[in-house]
Amino acid sequence: MFTRGLRGATTVASNSKAEILTATKELLIEMVKANDLKTEAIASIILTLTADLNAVFPAEAARELGWNDTALLCAREIEVPGSLPKCIRVLMHINSTQEQKDLRHVYLKEAVNLRR
Repeated sequence: MFTRGLRGATTVASNSKAEILTATKELLIEMVKANDLKTEAIASIILTLTADLNAVFPAEAARELGWNDTALLCAREIEVPGSLPKCIRVLMHINSTQEQKDLRHVYLKEAVNLRR
């Protein structure tokens, strides 16, 4: 078994607590579903927000999903001119027997433009 990095991102239309939490939950659930994960396999999650989002810590969404034993960290993305606004990014560290190349990274809403 190895620790693997699983990426995901999504966007919101506005800087509201409800929208950030809803979008983050949707992303986390889709990442788990797309990779057939059990919550116990998640070692930790780093969640980042672009500078235009500050209404809530996105880790609260994971807690609302009941992921109380998962190590969570929130951070701000660096401000790169022309980068995607109102974006929530996730780096999920999972314990898995899957090869890194077989993992399905998840990009939702406007974040689909981040990866082709």
